[in-house]
Amino acid sequence: MKYQTARPDRIAGNMSRRAFLGRTAAATALGAISAPFSFTDAIGKLKSERQFKLKYAPHFGMFRNHAGDDLIDQLKFMADEGFTAMEDNGMMQRPTEVQEKIAREVSRLDMTMGVFVAYAEFKEKSFVTNDKAVTEMLTKKMKAAVEVAKRVNARWSTVVPGEFDSGLEWDYQTANVIENLKRCAGVCEPAGLVMVLEPLNPWRNHPGLFLTKVPQAYQICRAVASPSCKILDDLYHQQITEGNLIPNIDKAWDEIAYFQVGDNPGRNEPTTGEINYKNVFRHIYDKGFDGVIGMEHGNSKKGKAGERAVIDAYVACDNF
Repeated sequence: MKYQTARPDRIAGNMSRRAFLGRTAAATALGAISAPFSFTDAIGKLKSERQFKLKYAPHFGMFRNHAGDDLIDQLKFMADEGFTAMEDNGMMQRPTEVQEKIAREVSRLDMTMGVFVAYAEFKEKSFVTNDKAVTEMLTKKMKAAVEVAKRVNARWSTVVPGEFDSGLEWDYQTANVIENLKRCAGVCEPAGLVMVLEPLNPWRNHPGLFLTKVPQAYQICRAVASPSCKILDDLYHQQITEGNLIPNIDKAWDEIAYFQVGDNPGRNEPTTGEINYKNVFRHIYDKGFDGVIGMEHGNSKKGKAGERAVIDAYVACDNF
C-alpha cells in the first residue's frame, strides 16, 4: 500500500500555514527516526504496536496474498502484524545465500528463528535400528543441521524418528532410538542445537511411525538425558492421538522445548475446531513458557480475508 502526503497547494483553505508547517516537520522527524527505512516502513512500524504475549511463529506462504512471494517482504509483514518469531521447515533445502538473507532480516526485525526440519523420515526404518550405516547417516544429518543452525541463528531442529519395525520387539526398537539419539545429541550439544522430537498422529496423517505420543517422547528424552534432546508438542497431532492436552503438558513439562499448533478437525488456525486454544495459551504462558509456538497449519479461508482471519484468531486467543 502506498501512502500519499497532500501537496501544499492543495491544502484546504481553512488550514493555517503554521499548522501545515508543523505537520511537515513532524513527518520529517518521523522519516529521520526511521532512517534508513522508507516512510511506508515507518507507518508499518506504527501498526505493529500490537504485542502478543507469546511468540507465535508463522511460516513462509501463510501471508503471501498480503506480502507477495518475496520471503523478506513476508517477514516484514509478519513483524508489522506483531509476530515476533517465524519458522521454516524447509530451511535446510534453501541455498546458503537465501538462508543468510533470511537470517539477517530476522535479526533486523528482532524476531526469533523457530524450528527447521533436520530429519523427518516417514517411509524408512531408521532410528529404530542398530545398523551402523544408519547411525552414521543420522549423525551426518545432524552435523549438517548444526551448520544450518549456526548460519540462521536457530536453536531448535525437528526430528521425526521414522517408521516402526513390525518384525522387532517394541522395547528393542525403543532402546535403539535412545542410543541413536544419544549419538546425535553428542553432535548437537557443543553447538547448542536442540533436537525436538515430534510425535505425530497415526490415525489421520502418518500411519506406521514409531513416535506417536507425548508420554512416549517423554520416556525417550529422559533416557537420552541431554539438553539437546527435547519434545516438540504439536497440539494438533496430540488432540487426535490422545487429547488430554493440558495434563500432558504438565506431566511432560520439563522435556518440552517447543510447541506447534493447529485446530482439529481441519488443521487450520485456532478457533476453527474443537481445541480451546485461548485456555491452552493462557496455561503455558502462566507456566512461564518463553519459547516459540509454531503456526503449523493452513488457513481456513482463501485470499487476504483468510490471512486476516488467521491473524484475528491469534489476537483473540492471545487475549487472556
